[in-house]
Amino acid sequence: MTPHVLTFTESGEGHCLYTEAIDLGSIGRLTMQRATSIEFDAASQQWEVRDAGGALLHTDPSREECLAWEHRHFNQ
Repeated sequence: MTPHVLTFTESGEGHCLYTEAIDLGSIGRLTMQRATSIEFDAASQQWEVRDAGGALLHTDPSREECLAWEHRHFNQ
């Protein structure tokens, strides 16, 4: 299992992939922004991970593998 990583900027702003394993609301006010979208592409028969700008980051026939890739990629 990939660990959950919570990082903070010098100004005290935290960044992480959302998880309910950590009660994030207990440390302050939350704002959420999707880091990626994971959608199925019928033409390629693959799930695609794209960033907020639409750039393709990763593909796989398994949605679960795309979710696992997202966690590995953003929890470094």
